[in-house]
Amino acid sequence: MGAHAAAGDGVRPGDEVPGRYGTAVFRPERAGEDERIDLGALAYDDITLARLTALGAGPGWTCLELGAGTGSVARGLLTRAGVTSVLAVDRDIRFLASRPQPGLATLEADIGDPAFDPGRFHLVHARFVLMHLPERERLISRFADLLVPGGVLVLGDAVDLTTAAAPATPYTRAVRAMWEGLRATIGTDVDWTPRYPELLRAAGLSEVAAEIHVPPLLPGSPISRFWADTWERAKAAMTATGLVDDAAVDAAVRYLDSPDCAALSPGLITAWGRRAGAGAEGGRASG
Repeated sequence: MGAHAAAGDGVRPGDEVPGRYGTAVFRPERAGEDERIDLGALAYDDITLARLTALGAGPGWTCLELGAGTGSVARGLLTRAGVTSVLAVDRDIRFLASRPQPGLATLEADIGDPAFDPGRFHLVHARFVLMHLPERERLISRFADLLVPGGVLVLGDAVDLTTAAAPATPYTRAVRAMWEGLRATIGTDVDWTPRYPELLRAAGLSEVAAEIHVPPLLPGSPISRFWADTWERAKAAMTATGLVDDAAVDAAVRYLDSPDCAALSPGLITAWGRRAGAGAEGGRASG
């Protein structure tokens, strides 16, 4: 969670967005950024790895992990699913390089670069990556092209549950300010993520399906600590919206750690599709 694979400016039509993930916000050189990412991993890795193994990830599979962050999913594919190899890609691989593991290769690259072509794989996976990037439809189609016949593309991103019907609490105000602030600062957009099944079909994939997981917000839980840390790092972007001030963000952090907290975390939507053709055995083909 919180990978640094963002490519280009997250520009929406009519907006001027100068920053991007990892530079304007969530800089990898800031102390504790790897711990923040790992809190998200604690909240989501089990559900992600269960889905990847259910789709067939296992011995003989070669895998591409896009926006790999600290590499928790990549390492889980090796140790828990028993895949043959994983290529973990990020725009900044400092966290990956600090945790080497047999079968894990790393590549520092911009996944939005049209020249990005690391090969062909049985599994291509990205989690909490496309929500921060422009040209999402082009990238989904491009990622589908990186599959061997029978290979699976699995994409995960946030789903915002702070709808108009959600109660007005310090938490919901902070979440709304976070999404608006990140949209203005680095182009983050989660409004489109329910379209994932449609976009995967448009990319030519079959057996398309999706699921949503919402971890419980409990005092001291990894997901609650993740959001508190995220708000601290995104506070300038959040307060710039005018929806919250520093005191309101601090109140939201206290609310998360309170037994009175009654809210839904943003969910993880995971969607997948398979490239036509029989599953191939053996190693990664050259691109």
